[in-house]
Parts: sequence; C-alpha cells; structure tokens
Amino acid sequence: MNTHAAFSASYAAARAKFLEAAGAAGMALRSYEHPLKGRDGETLAMDVALDGSPDAANLFIVSSACHGVEGYCGSGVQVYAARDAEWRAKARAGGVAVLYIHALNPYGFSYARRTTHENVDLNRNFHDFSRPLPVNEAYREVHDLLLPAQWPPTHENEAAIAAYIDTHGVTRYQAAVSQGQHEYADGMFFGGTEPTWNNHTLREVLRTFGRRARRIAWMDLHTGLGPSGLGERIFAGENDAKALARARAWWDGGGATPVTSFYDGSSSSAHLTGLLWTAISDECPQAEYTGMAMEYGTLPILDMISALRADHWLHKHPDMPPETHAAVRRQMMDAFYVDTDEWRTQIVAQAREALFQTVDGLGSP
Repeated sequence: MNTHAAFSASYAAARAKFLEAAGAAGMALRSYEHPLKGRDGETLAMDVALDGSPDAANLFIVSSACHGVEGYCGSGVQVYAARDAEWRAKARAGGVAVLYIHALNPYGFSYARRTTHENVDLNRNFHDFSRPLPVNEAYREVHDLLLPAQWPPTHENEAAIAAYIDTHGVTRYQAAVSQGQHEYADGMFFGGTEPTWNNHTLREVLRTFGRRARRIAWMDLHTGLGPSGLGERIFAGENDAKALARARAWWDGGGATPVTSFYDGSSSSAHLTGLLWTAISDECPQAEYTGMAMEYGTLPILDMISALRADHWLHKHPDMPPETHAAVRRQMMDAFYVDTDEWRTQIVAQAREALFQTVDGLGSP
C-alpha cells in the first residue's frame, strides 16, 4: 500500500480521503459540523467512523488532530488504517470495534494552528469549570517573554529567554510554557475558562459510541516532541499503577517500544492538566479504560516552541502582511509534520504495530 497517498497537504483533502476510505470500507459514518468555515472556506467537521459492531464489548478509539496542525500526521495514519485489509481483519477477528475520530480540532487542522478557534489548547480544556482551575505560576514568569511587543523578537528578548533557561533548565522552561494555563486568553497553551465546542462534541461522541463497551482503549495521535520520526508511547490515564501496568503490558513490545509516563518523569512531556482522556470517566464510566498518546518527534523542543511563539504572536497581530502569515504557517507545518516519505513510513509502521498490539491487549484477561 502506498504510504504517501494516505497523507494530505490540506485539511479539506485529508477530510475527503478519510470519508472516502471509511465509506469504501463500509464503516458507519457520522459528522459533527463545526460552526465556522475553514481557511479556504471549506466545511469543518469532527468526522466519526465506526468499523465494527456498535454493541462490541471491546472498543478501540483512534483519534487525530487534537492539536489541529498535528492532524496532518494523524489523519494519514487513520486513512492508511481504513484501507488496510489485514489490520481490519485483525480487529474483526479479535471482536474489537474501532472508532476513528477524524479531526478533534478541525479548525486548527485547517488553519495550521495548534489551538481551537477560541485559542484554546483542547488537551488542556477538560476540567470541571465549576471549580477553581489550576494555576500555572511559572507561566506568569514567561508570558511577556514568549509574546513580546515586536516580532521577530529582539536580541534582548532572546537573551532574556536564554537566561531563564540557563537559570532554570530546559525542562522547567518546557513545563512553564506547556503545562497549561487559564489566565491569559491570548497566551500559549491556554486551557480556556469554559468547555469548547470540541469538548462538548467529543463528549457527545463518547456517549453515543462508548456506553455499551466493557473495555475501551484509546490511541490519540500527536506530533512535536522527541527525536524525529520516533513514536513515543505516552501513558494517558489516571496515576494508577494497575492501568499503567496494563498499558505497558499491551504496548511496550517487551521493552522494544517502552510506554512512558509523565507521572514518573520518563516521558518527554511535562506534567499536564485538563487532558481530553479524562472525559472517558465522565461519559463511559462502565468501561475499563486503557490509553496512550502516540507522540511522533519532529524538531528539537526549542525549535517547536519557537514556531508556537510565532503562531501565537501572529494570532495577537492578525493584520500582518500575507507573506508573514505564509512564513508562520510554513514554520508551524515544519514543526509538526515532516514532509518526507521516510518520516511518513516510520509513522505508519509504528502506528500499525500499536494497532495490532491493542487488539491483542483488549482480548487479554
């Protein structure tokens, strides 16, 4: 099968490929239309395809574009899987229904942004908003440095950030920036002050398709952290020893493909708050849940943060000339999608391995 052909250069093309592949495979399709249009005036939607019985005891969710621009990778994996006869036969034989959620954040996918149309990081938006929200005091220290008055940043601004990193280290800098914050609506990794459209819609999808399952596995596809092309399997669940042990039994490949966790410091990810998988306990409380984020590496962490800084600065200053918009979009694409056949082949091979492992895991005692 042609790996390259599963990937797309625009959201509209990716959506068309996904709907065509799922339809040709006879999957049950449902679309949840976004209230806004895309960058090129196209319809935006969270599209859902169910491959298997709606009454299956074992449900495997495969989702893309939680962080919009990362959907260029995740959508390709989903399209490839929908066309993969051997994989689909494996799932059927294992009694596993597969729920593909294409474009959790279609707006960000279309506009090559990581955020929703509200500038919200969807994977920091799953909180009980009737209660006090977490406070990221470290972000307060860096907000004005991250988004200065002018762009490109001055030498003084870059020197100040370098000094912060020299004093506190790259790990604290990454955590300060990416943990999530709820105070600066125009800032980076903003978790919002209320549920987004995407949050409400995902919960509806989980209620509709997940409440009859006894066991639910979830692989959420991401890019941006780690060595280029390496898919880090990051545990996505409560800080629970049994759940982590189950995830490692399913996905670590006897140590060949280790499952990391930010709870024990083994992950490239900082300790995050407001993660989307927490919706499972609310919407599908009857199911045993096992989840991971598949995080594919692209650029070094400081280059990735630089791209996000540029994107957020442009969001605050939208009247910049078209060439500035084009340059920032290119920078974002380079930070979250490596446009080479070698990288795409690595991505699909690792995803496919995890797909097969998940069916075996769901079928285990």
